[in-house]
Amino acid sequence: MNNAEAVEAVDVVVIGAGQAGLSSAYHLRRTGFEPGRDFVVLDHSPGPGGAWQFRWPSLTYGKVHGMHSLPGMELTDADPGRPSSEVIAEYFDTYEQTFDLRVRRPVEVRAVRKGPDGRLLVESSAGTWATRALINATGTWDRPFVPRYPGQETFRGRQLHTAQYPGPREFAGQRVVAVGGGASGTQHLLEIAPFAAATTWVTRRPPVFREGPFTEDVGRAAVALVEERVRQGLPPKSVVSVTGLPLNDAIRQGLADGVLDRRPMFDRITPDGVEWNDGQRVDADIILWATGFRAAIDHLAPLRLREPGGGIRVEGTRAIADPRVHLVGYGPSASTIGANRAGRAAVRDIRRLLAEEPVAA
Repeated sequence: MNNAEAVEAVDVVVIGAGQAGLSSAYHLRRTGFEPGRDFVVLDHSPGPGGAWQFRWPSLTYGKVHGMHSLPGMELTDADPGRPSSEVIAEYFDTYEQTFDLRVRRPVEVRAVRKGPDGRLLVESSAGTWATRALINATGTWDRPFVPRYPGQETFRGRQLHTAQYPGPREFAGQRVVAVGGGASGTQHLLEIAPFAAATTWVTRRPPVFREGPFTEDVGRAAVALVEERVRQGLPPKSVVSVTGLPLNDAIRQGLADGVLDRRPMFDRITPDGVEWNDGQRVDADIILWATGFRAAIDHLAPLRLREPGGGIRVEGTRAIADPRVHLVGYGPSASTIGANRAGRAAVRDIRRLLAEEPVAA
């Protein structure tokens, strides 16, 4: 749609074509919604693959933890030595074509507003859609979080976030301070250490390492903790943040080698590195912020869904402040298996909503 002034009416708009968006589109298609006529999927990325297409080359498919297949099509016989960005982008591409999901890209959604006749208006770079329901599946990749510390702007070296991580060889001969106690921080450090001149790991809280298998009960308990925050209208934490880091062979070796010798968070950044209040300092050429992401939901601001606590209060996938809006891949469903289940639940809820509250076209 080239005419930015045109308004196209549909039953459902899906924003985002990562795991959450494709799962939602699949269940819409499966339950009788026609792509293009009844629903549309808008994705701002240049091609299929969601956030996976932007992952660093050294993250091979064999290193990916917890990648669940999309509903209706297994991901099989993938080469564990290939970059995950290639493997998953090809898989998503095949999936979109197999189920005729007709994803429109690149389309940048600028705002979602309340419109006439009980509809929502989705304003984008490709025009405006008037929709009876919205599935927001925009994830977090577009909102990397970098905390502020005194002196940050004076640092003469390079500052990178996980979102710009180029792979370990770029750090050859460099003194690196890695910030963050999650899976990305430890993965980066273990990769960088053989190439870097020196590495230092700092985290706000002591890391928690989890021994034993990640059982279904452990997973359910972790999701319940994240879900409770969302229900209270607080910004969601990642599921990983409440499960701890798996104590696998690579982590054990990193601990034994001293690569994962954690220091508490520094107090300030200097032109040449970082410094603590007790006088300790570390010189650095690069500060790598493995400090996570925030939900990419700024386009929903006109709907005023945020609670005083800073998050969107959600029951299941439905926003409490506006039942027409579903957030899939948000909070407790921000995992590949969680996104699959949430997509199905959102579509079930939307079908009920549309049946109960018909809207004139």
